[in-house]
Amino acid sequence: MLTAGVDLVEIPRIERALARFGEKFLARVYTPDEVRYSRGRPAELAARFAAKEAVAKALGVGVRILSPAGIGWLDVETLNEASGKPYLILHGRARTLAEAQGLNEWAISLSHDGGMAIAFVVATGH
Repeated sequence: MLTAGVDLVEIPRIERALARFGEKFLARVYTPDEVRYSRGRPAELAARFAAKEAVAKALGVGVRILSPAGIGWLDVETLNEASGKPYLILHGRARTLAEAQGLNEWAISLSHDGGMAIAFVVATGH
């Protein structure tokens, strides 16, 4: 089994959400470790937002706010190794769906430039 997902986010969109909702937005969308790593940098937060959407697409369900079958924002956590390489941790419904689909290995690439952030994920399994 092989599946992939990609998502593109405008960094100013995240800046506006931060300005309008602040800590409430961060707590609703990001895990405490994601918030700590990003240190309020909109580009980092936008890349992690894109990662959540990309994982939802790879799982074939979308995000819960758009689809009752979807996953929640906090179901996907994107962290970084000491080297800077990003990795995913799935929680809750995302983890359950991945296990049901036999997806047990995930790779992720993040980038941001020119006011945009992108995440690309690939999942494999048996």
